[in-house]
Amino acid sequence: MTDKLPNKRKYSSKVVDGIEQAPSRAMLHAVGFETEDFQKVQVGIASTWSMVTPCNMHINTLADAACMGVDESGGKSVLFNTITVSDGISMGTPGMRYSLVSREIIADSIEAVVGAQGFDGFVALGGCDKNMPACAMAMARMNRPSVFVYGGTIQMGAERRDIVSVFEAVGGRAAGSISDNELKVVEQTAIPGPGSCGGMYTANSMASAIEALGLSLPGSSAQEAISQQKRNDSYNAGEAVVNLIEKDIKPLDILTREAFENAITVVIALEGSTNAVLHLLAIAHAAHVDLSIDDFTRIGKNVPVLADMRPAGEYSMSELIEVGGIQPLMKMLLEKGLLHGNCMTVTGKTLAENLASVRHYPADQKVIRPFDNPVKPDSHLVILYGNLAPGGAVAKITGHEGLLFTGTARVYHGEEAAMQAIMDRKIGKGDIVVVRYEGPKGGPGMREMLSPTSAINGQGLSQDVALITDGRFSGGSHGFVIGHVTPEAFDGGPIALLEDGDKITVDAEKREINVDVSAEQLAQRKAKWTAPEPYTDRGALAKYAKLVSSASTGAVTDG
Repeated sequence: MTDKLPNKRKYSSKVVDGIEQAPSRAMLHAVGFETEDFQKVQVGIASTWSMVTPCNMHINTLADAACMGVDESGGKSVLFNTITVSDGISMGTPGMRYSLVSREIIADSIEAVVGAQGFDGFVALGGCDKNMPACAMAMARMNRPSVFVYGGTIQMGAERRDIVSVFEAVGGRAAGSISDNELKVVEQTAIPGPGSCGGMYTANSMASAIEALGLSLPGSSAQEAISQQKRNDSYNAGEAVVNLIEKDIKPLDILTREAFENAITVVIALEGSTNAVLHLLAIAHAAHVDLSIDDFTRIGKNVPVLADMRPAGEYSMSELIEVGGIQPLMKMLLEKGLLHGNCMTVTGKTLAENLASVRHYPADQKVIRPFDNPVKPDSHLVILYGNLAPGGAVAKITGHEGLLFTGTARVYHGEEAAMQAIMDRKIGKGDIVVVRYEGPKGGPGMREMLSPTSAINGQGLSQDVALITDGRFSGGSHGFVIGHVTPEAFDGGPIALLEDGDKITVDAEKREINVDVSAEQLAQRKAKWTAPEPYTDRGALAKYAKLVSSASTGAVTDG
């Protein structure tokens, strides 16, 4: 099989062919290359394995399966690692500033290795929230035949618990509704083993979006981390990338505007994370596709929320897997005319061809609702504009919270101050918690507000308190939450000018967010405003803050 793809070594031949490349071959002999391997296409296997988080602790075994798939298909696999950080572990701490920053570091590192080593294609495996869009961004940037593999979802903990159960139990303990011992039990039983957080949180949302984009094999997004299906998926990805190299099908052949519209549609139907907005914009930027936050509004008017999934709904990803995963949902959407079936995918076939043999959901399942009985008739991802967010903001309005909220601003500089007020029971019905200076530049890194929103929910205030921030939210957040407010406070946006007691109205039907303060008053406040000192002037965070774009354009750092 050594000459299966003799003329497809577009990049590796420059590294290993000819007398002058003898030093390169010498180095590669030392890492396991045989003489015949130099005539094979080289396929990088970008693994995000680490023991930092349960989301990624098993990915080494999946990477090994991907290597096997490449090698047994006539290619030569070369395994390498990149980093990951854990949102769930760093949440609510200064370390969370590195979460979104890590997306850029991971994308950069995959680009650097693939480019430096001259791989003809690659497989990228991701599990936790930021390494997944990072893999897709690197695929788009390099535009070499490549496949993404999702590490898979975690199984449910005892009594159907998951990580959000723990965050909300913290709020319950602050409210006195559970004891220290009860909190300890939840803590010790919520995370049973490997895999990404088990609701339609950011990891499962992005896995579904990436599958809808066509960058992963059918079914990859809806498999448990510890399953034979996931190991098979990884092996098959190795086979698939060799096929893509043979057919010269590259990510930019797949990542069309229509593919992004498919991804947005699937995320909406699944009631996915607000982070999907940020990440799809960033992937589109890498793919040179003109996508904006307004596209989410345009598409969302016609796409219902069909999945009764956590955090706002009832079911976990494992329960969606039991009834068939997202493939039957995509078939439903295609048959309704809501997906573009002609989009190319990493199978070498179109989306419609991939879905042709997919069976519909069982009649008695309750996870995915029919079109005539949706969770919400239009999108839960609501893009808001107004005098508080002239550059846009992203709300997660599932319908459970209502569509209109007017309240009194309680303003906090940073997450820690807001969290302390919530834990001290200083937030009550009718309050709107404003957490500012948490934007891409001001945070820096747009920390996720899962701790504050979960504490509010754990205190039983999810229907009565809203939270607004220039930061962002975990996919596990639910309630009346509005993030990605732009311009951010660090840039002197209107959110920086709010004062305690200001009246704020969020109208999801009109898609507006306004503060009841005149333009003249805001101008007077702006004249007195001064920007705070940057969080740091050295290192990765400082570099990120200087380079990063607005949340409304994906918070990217490469232009």
